[in-house]
Amino acid sequence: MCGITGKIFFDTDEVSQTEIEKMNGAIIHRGPDDGGVYVSPDKKTGLGHRRLSIIDLSPLGHQPMGYLDRYWIVFNGEIYNFQEKRDLLEKEGYRFKSKSDTEVIMALYDKFGKKCLDHLRGMFAFAIYDEQEKTVFCARDRVGKKPFKYYLDGQVFMFASELKAILTQKEYRKEVDYDAIHHYLTLQYCPAPLTGFKGIKKLEAAHYLFIDLKTKKVEKERYWKLDYSKKLDLPEEEWKKRIMEKLEESVRLRMIADVPLGAFLSGGIDSSAIVALMSKLSDKPVKTFSIGFKEEKYNELKYAKIVADKFKTDHTEFIVEPHAIELLPMLVRHYEEPYADSSALPTYYVSKMTRDFVTVALNGDGGDENFGGYSRYSAFKFSLFYENFSALNNIIVLPLSKFLTDTFNSTLLERIHRFSNSINHSYTKRSGLFTNYFTIEQKNNLYSDSFKDKLAKSDSCDIAGDKFAESGAADKMDQLLYADINTSLPDDLLVKVDMASMLVSLEGRSPFLDHEFMEFCAKIPFGLKIKGLNGKKHILKKALEDILPAEIMYRKKMGFSIPLEKWFRTELKDFTYHKLLSENSSIGKIFDKNYVKNLLDDHCLEKFDHSHRIWALLALELWLEEYFA
Repeated sequence: MCGITGKIFFDTDEVSQTEIEKMNGAIIHRGPDDGGVYVSPDKKTGLGHRRLSIIDLSPLGHQPMGYLDRYWIVFNGEIYNFQEKRDLLEKEGYRFKSKSDTEVIMALYDKFGKKCLDHLRGMFAFAIYDEQEKTVFCARDRVGKKPFKYYLDGQVFMFASELKAILTQKEYRKEVDYDAIHHYLTLQYCPAPLTGFKGIKKLEAAHYLFIDLKTKKVEKERYWKLDYSKKLDLPEEEWKKRIMEKLEESVRLRMIADVPLGAFLSGGIDSSAIVALMSKLSDKPVKTFSIGFKEEKYNELKYAKIVADKFKTDHTEFIVEPHAIELLPMLVRHYEEPYADSSALPTYYVSKMTRDFVTVALNGDGGDENFGGYSRYSAFKFSLFYENFSALNNIIVLPLSKFLTDTFNSTLLERIHRFSNSINHSYTKRSGLFTNYFTIEQKNNLYSDSFKDKLAKSDSCDIAGDKFAESGAADKMDQLLYADINTSLPDDLLVKVDMASMLVSLEGRSPFLDHEFMEFCAKIPFGLKIKGLNGKKHILKKALEDILPAEIMYRKKMGFSIPLEKWFRTELKDFTYHKLLSENSSIGKIFDKNYVKNLLDDHCLEKFDHSHRIWALLALELWLEEYFA
């Protein structure tokens, strides 16, 4: 697990080692163990690398790494089937100097070209420079575990694991991308390829870039997608058996490491399942790590303890105090894009605590996306039934819910009204309408006239909605899963874990996001994932019944959240008012301050819970201050 950088000129300019070292220095946290720079003989191409040693701890794993006196690679990630591929390549005459997966990628590229990606099982972002052909091949893994950000114009191509490395270079001039901010206020993140910085993009998951430096031709292609059209008709008992076999295989592959290894344990189904299988596969107690809060509503430690006791893990807990919020400016700077998922805070804390004991941590990410675990999936499923009563909804429920929401300022009533209103929209937009931070109406009230003039006025809900048709799935529920796996999963959830863990030089691994496991899950009929309206993750729970306690399996889902509602009325109140309403506030230049003040006042007077909207505005203010003030 590492950080990568690169700078390539198309014309007369030359790359210096100093420039690449400067890029490397901006992401040294991603790889504190070693660093390296390669500059091509013609001085047009520079590659940089920071290394966190996981497999092959010897100096032979050093990057940038050369192969066959032709290829040079910088690689971030882990290829779990590299030994199998190495054995096959050796039978065909390929030879290797190291024991690393990095060298195997280059041999696969030499043999298969762009199709080498079909042979990789794991998480990755890499760039391969071919000295002979003067081409560069860049790729990102299938679900977007590892980041790849880049800037490309007619003169230069620059890339890095984190865009802050690109910001060190004089060829890029910082400019805010206001369309990205517009989408951020709905989604809580910048959707790919946007980053918040005009001109800097992130390569989408399951895509590659191929650049011919001689002709300046740039090719961007998608190389993989989930197929929900090929369902299997199996008895439930057979599904249970196959799920456990495939998941155990995925866990076993991710337990390969030459450094200490552990697991995040929230006490939810997904992380508990991973810990259970790790315990089965390990000959010593698994090291597990959990985070909690004093507020009982947000505290899952008791459930994590149940699982830790059952599997006799070496368990460590940590309580987050409200003053931990002082870390917000640092996290905003590190996350580098506008990002409002508040669970980044506890994710950072559990990563920091975990890194004191291990270098690699497995997690339960992806269980909800594969098996329909979020509440919005049940709401969406109900909406497909409820739309049959749209006339009754529009005559009675919609106007009544609007009146009650305006009268009583209730969060629950607002959700009912939001659901009722969504029935009048295309089903492809509904999930976004259920979960958006700011509605279209709220954004219209928030935006100043000058800000509105900067926007393309696209509907943020269309970003996920457009993925429904792309999925090719017949079942609308499968279409929703596909949309989430291609939007919020790579751009929110995986960003959160990668950035928090790599800030403390910890590698995170996600067995539920193994692409072969995901391909298998796509073949499961959706009716087995959600039974009725509330039977979320039905078939996964059935598969796990023999190994997990019932109180873990069938308790109410809590999610990994923090007590924002309380904090903005107490410890964070003065700080937030000052930041958002001061004369020098950055958002005051683009938003209506009176509207912002009304949000804060209504929240602090307990008229309404605006905590997530306030968090989004606060994170945006700090981001603008950090990068553009």
